[in-house]
Amino acid sequence: MYPGRYIFVAGLHRTGTSLLARLLAEHSDIATIENAPVPESEGCYLQGAIPHTALDGRPGHFATDPVQHLVEGCAFDTLETKRRIEADWARWFGEGSTWRVEKSPVNLTRMRLYQQLFPTCQFIIILRHPAVMAAALAKWVVDDASELIDYGLDAYDIVAQDLPYLHSVLVIRYEDLVARDLRPALFGFLGLDPGAPTAIALRNGNADYDDLPRMRQGQIERASQWGYGADGAMLPFEPIVRHPLRAIRKATIGALAQ
Repeated sequence: MYPGRYIFVAGLHRTGTSLLARLLAEHSDIATIENAPVPESEGCYLQGAIPHTALDGRPGHFATDPVQHLVEGCAFDTLETKRRIEADWARWFGEGSTWRVEKSPVNLTRMRLYQQLFPTCQFIIILRHPAVMAAALAKWVVDDASELIDYGLDAYDIVAQDLPYLHSVLVIRYEDLVARDLRPALFGFLGLDPGAPTAIALRNGNADYDDLPRMRQGQIERASQWGYGADGAMLPFEPIVRHPLRAIRKATIGALAQ
């Protein structure tokens, strides 16, 4: 059984989860799944403990499906599930790391279950402007852009309801991640040293979408909770930092403020 800890990256499709995982994996104490024969090397495809059929994890649908919202006490909250996941993932992560980072969009709906299975795990949730997310996701699916905005906002509402149950969670925005190197804060949240400067070029992918779907007033009001406004506008937002250790919380908040 793996003696280290897991950091689960969680977010909707097209919100920057892959970039976030790559930035984390630059640290020498963090291992990631690499070169796996599955989309984006996502661990949900590489384990058989929790079914992941072609109907599970569908872009634009999974995050608001009650069946895929797995919490403490559900049918998968068993020691056997934990053992099977670790056994299936072992060959892809390798040995020797303090942390393993796993990035699958479905992590967004499994956080409360994963906290039960891996009690010392931590979560980093990444958000993106709902209108930009909808524009990006519309390239993959046939759903109406306005419906995708509602989907994103509904998913964020579910996240807000799950947050009080989580011991260790950091909520950031894609837009802030690409604006400056947040790795000192990310690594601080994990109790790690800042590491070397990133070798990854950061660019704001939101600039690729200059014809965003117009948000209704109700959508704008809901998005403002996360620091998002009309027409892709950014509003003030304070990242959410929760950790049982005060020193970790303080260090993370301090790094985010720099």
